[in-house]
Amino acid sequence: MDKGQNSGGLMSSAGLVRYFDAEDSNAILMDPKTVIATGVMVGVLVQLLTFVS
Repeated sequence: MDKGQNSGGLMSSAGLVRYFDAEDSNAILMDPKTVIATGVMVGVLVQLLTFVS
């Protein structure tokens, strides 16, 4: 391989890794169980509304 060529790989994604590692102090923090429970409840509600109509 020529020394002038960039092989890509980890160096090309290093900026994204740093971006997603940073925590925002203004972010909304939710427990993952709450997100799953809300999704299940919305799914059940949709199924009930489909059954009723």
